[in-house]
Amino acid sequence: MPTSRALETTMTQKGQVTVPAEIRARLGLKPRDRVRFEVHGAEVTLKPAPSRIARHFGAARVSGLARDWRQERDAFEAGVAADVAAEDR
Repeated sequence: MPTSRALETTMTQKGQVTVPAEIRARLGLKPRDRVRFEVHGAEVTLKPAPSRIARHFGAARVSGLARDWRQERDAFEAGVAADVAAEDR
């Protein structure tokens, strides 16, 4: 069972605190990482915030099976050729 340990730091006039290196290392936090504060009554938990990309992963459904990239490119080029031919008329 992990032992409980208290670490203290001082808050600046702007409300900023430095997260101790031991906690940053344990949570895998790096400069510019986002963090989340979760409030549970009188206690607050600090956690790494999920990435914005991960938060939306799976939000859009795939519309059918993936096609071969060559087929995609051929279809794109055919569409561009049709647009160019239509402009020449």
